Amino acid sequence: MTSSPYYDEQETRSPDARESAHMQALDQQISNAKANAPYFSRLLRDIDPATITDRAGLARLPVTRKSDLIAQQKTAMPFGGLTACTPGQLKRIFQSPGPIYDAEGFGDDWWRTARALYAAGIRRGDILHNCFSYHLTPAGVMTETGAAKLGCAVVPAGVGNTELQVRAIADIRSTGYLGTPSFLKIILEKAEEMGEDVSSLRKGVVGGEAFLPHQRQELADRGVHCGQIYASADIGSIAYESLAQDGLIVDEGLLVEIVRPGTGDLVAPGEVGEVVVTTFVADYPLIRFATGDLSAVMAGISPCGRTNMRLKGWMGRADQTTKVKGMFVHPKQIADIVNRHPDIIKARLIVDQRDGADVMTLSCEVDRPDEVAGGDSSLLQEIATSIQAVCKLRGEVGFATPGSLPNDGKVIDDIRKLGG
Repeated sequence: MTSSPYYDEQETRSPDARESAHMQALDQQISNAKANAPYFSRLLRDIDPATITDRAGLARLPVTRKSDLIAQQKTAMPFGGLTACTPGQLKRIFQSPGPIYDAEGFGDDWWRTARALYAAGIRRGDILHNCFSYHLTPAGVMTETGAAKLGCAVVPAGVGNTELQVRAIADIRSTGYLGTPSFLKIILEKAEEMGEDVSSLRKGVVGGEAFLPHQRQELADRGVHCGQIYASADIGSIAYESLAQDGLIVDEGLLVEIVRPGTGDLVAPGEVGEVVVTTFVADYPLIRFATGDLSAVMAGISPCGRTNMRLKGWMGRADQTTKVKGMFVHPKQIADIVNRHPDIIKARLIVDQRDGADVMTLSCEVDRPDEVAGGDSSLLQEIATSIQAVCKLRGEVGFATPGSLPNDGKVIDDIRKLGG
């Protein structure tokens, strides 16, 4: 492992071989979820796992949204019937903000973070200063178990106590950092202020917040070169950055789809949508789990030679629910309107204010928009009627040329200047 740029041979297998392996595992995982997780027993009761043989079949299954976990878990604490074992059969139980309860099963590197650490240059014998939180939430343990899989020593630093953190790095001579990029910057600045030598810190894996180009450069200028990990408390590692720094490579232990926010419908290649994940761990079998994060698939394979799907990175949140005239409007409602009218290719609801009142305008991509708008306007009236029926609010309708709406994953764009 130490002499190869790749964690294992899975990373460079052909896409067809990967897809075949995933589809075989998918049959087993759906069967496991139906048989052992009460929530999925109900959700998938009419599904024959043997019929789900490709991504088109997977896309027909219902989506489970992270945003619904709080309510679902309250129906049967602590996991709402989503685990395939009892709470006492798990290794650890965490509590994330919400609260949402997160499960960890037994096994080496259950969260699959070792691959992400390896791709960033972490190797056996490194000493990793881990500043991800260890208090109730799983991030600290999540990355520590990956480090253990690689054979690294870990300083379980957590967050806060910056001066003590600096002293520990200087004394122990830590070689790598795990944590948010903003806290790493704070540590390095504090070290300069204290006159402490932390030059042993040369590499790291950062996550938990956006990692902007200027942040990457600032850390590199201070001698620390970092790769990103995209992970969640429910799933573990979803995607990671290699030394090529060209997109986030999807973890080998997952199936990832990109869907239109508020729906389970796949978007076109390259279009921004919500990240939906299917896992293959037996004890917490998440099937089509909508993370609430926006991203898009990049074309081709990474310059580093890894052949799995690449994501463009975190591009915002998918939950664009807003309140108009005291009524909530959801992305799912916009999808329902679009589905009623085959002429609509894509739509975006713009919420603004006019003379102090809320105004909704559904901008619809259609073929020959000038002709449609200049005709008998029957389509316009039909769409307006659908807006009223679905949202219980009146809305205006506008037409746009195909491909003219922004590719940013937004289904609802609230541009009101509220509270200003």
